[in-house]
Formats: sequence, structure tokens, C-alpha cells
Amino acid sequence: MTTTTTPRTDASRQSWWARLSERCYRATTPRLVQDIQHEAAGTYNEMLEDLKTPLDAHFEREMARQLESGRPLGFKPARNLMPVMMQRFGLQDAELAADPDYAAMRATCNACPVVGQCWKAMRAGAEVEECRGFCPNAAAFDSRAAQ
Repeated sequence: MTTTTTPRTDASRQSWWARLSERCYRATTPRLVQDIQHEAAGTYNEMLEDLKTPLDAHFEREMARQLESGRPLGFKPARNLMPVMMQRFGLQDAELAADPDYAAMRATCNACPVVGQCWKAMRAGAEVEECRGFCPNAAAFDSRAAQ
């Protein structure tokens, strides 16, 4: 019995190489994000604060995971995420600034246990229904929006 083998094409080698490269990238992404956070803090903070900058999905997911495990120095969710979240609820920061509970809402935001999820949701343009499911200020925003 004679067997014939199909010669490898450049396309199959590229797909093998692409798969290997992707695995290596995924395996090193947590370290890459940590390195940028510690060695290029200014750039890292710019990436956190600019919710419109496109990021690789794996890189973005790792940034969100690291946000949840401990916020980088200087990152304040109430400054960067809360105004965007309030817009989802139909509110403007200037409207709520005089509210007696505004400081408490900011404190709640800054202590958010799901800040990484919020960051990703704000980057993705999440709708208010999704935001209600995780935002600790959702009830307060809903009540202000109803007024």
C-alpha cells in the first residue's frame, strides 16, 4: 500500500505560526500589562482614561482584570467612568454636582468592586440596561433621572 502525503503549503505553516504566536501573546499579556503599568505609568493611565482608544481584546481583558485586582495609582473611576455611566442614565455631571448625595455617589464609584467590568462596558458603549446589572450607583442614577 502506497501512501501519499500532501506537501505543506505556506498557508498551513502561516496558520501554525499564527497559532503559536497567538498562544505566546496570550500567555505573556498579563506580564505585558503589568510592565506597562509599572514602567510606563503615564502611557498606561492614558490607555485607561481614553475609553475610545482601540485595544486588542486580550490586552483589554487583562487591563480590566488588573483593574479589578487593584487600581493603579491615580486612577479614579469617579473621574473617568462615572460621567460616562451617568450619560447612560441620561444624566450630566454638572446636573448632579449640586446633589447632596453626589459625594457619596463618587465614593461608591471609587470603591466599585467591578471597576474592570465597568471600564470594559464603558469602552464598549454598553446600554443602560446592561449597566443597571452591575453599577452600584444604578438605583441612585435611576432615581435622579426620574426626577
